[in-house]
Amino acid sequence: MFEPPEPISARTRFCAVLGQPIKHSASPAMQNAGIAALGLDWRYLAFEVRPSDLNGAILGAQAMHFIGLNLTVPHKLLALELVDMLDESARTWGAVNTIRFEGREGEQAWRPLREFSDAPLEIRSHGFNTDADAIVQGIAEDLDLELRGARVLVLGAGGAGRTAALKLASAGVRELFLINRTPSKAQAVADEIRQLWPAVKVSLDYPTSKIDLVLNATSLGLKREDPSPLDPSRFSLQETAAVYDMIYRPAETTLLKRARQAGCRAANGLSMLLHQGARALEIWSGQPAPIAAMREALWQNVNNA
Repeated sequence: MFEPPEPISARTRFCAVLGQPIKHSASPAMQNAGIAALGLDWRYLAFEVRPSDLNGAILGAQAMHFIGLNLTVPHKLLALELVDMLDESARTWGAVNTIRFEGREGEQAWRPLREFSDAPLEIRSHGFNTDADAIVQGIAEDLDLELRGARVLVLGAGGAGRTAALKLASAGVRELFLINRTPSKAQAVADEIRQLWPAVKVSLDYPTSKIDLVLNATSLGLKREDPSPLDPSRFSLQETAAVYDMIYRPAETTLLKRARQAGCRAANGLSMLLHQGARALEIWSGQPAPIAAMREALWQNVNNA
């Protein structure tokens, strides 16, 4: 049975998500449910932060002894140069979506701030990426799709799109089609993939035959009036078996609506959000995430909005 959290006090610790825009975020509902289920005297907040203010926001959270941060659009690539330490996950996938603040006294080892009752002498920011694994978990969970050997169209090559393309390549897809508004960004991602996974065929154009998956990693769809990120004159949804939209609010974007009309298996990014958030909470708390409580809070927040 759900127990309400204790009232906020001077002992309460904080986490937050930073992004622009941020009002659509379901992370506070999910993370606060997880925090309550773990019995932690923490709260999770959301702040709209311009890219030019990101460094100041991270330093401010660090100075106020936050436990950690999540970063969403458009901050994941910017943060690579702003944190003090990069985990292997952030180095591998080239983006930071989770920050854990750590402290130490003198020459002692660095430890998560959750382990300090008072502010340590030194504090640093440690960047992680929990998005990459969550992408393949979400696709497997919602679409029952075998990625090894698949042919996939990825829309977007920014922070989310780059991470998705790299992770899909590492998962053994046979062919990737990368589409981005700025072709040079897609070209840079394609070059990375060709160097790291030369067996994966990469194209910077729409496919001309049937594929297994269309994945939207752009922000087109966050507003209900947004058009589909897919150019129907270049590719028909009749030519794909499945569609995964990383956007989760609204629950059905224009792309997903058209995908279902075309008979495709279709899913939004709610499961990806759940798994990346659960891993972030584990990084901050050092405890297994209460997945069931977090999933229920997410579902209620998104579907009852």
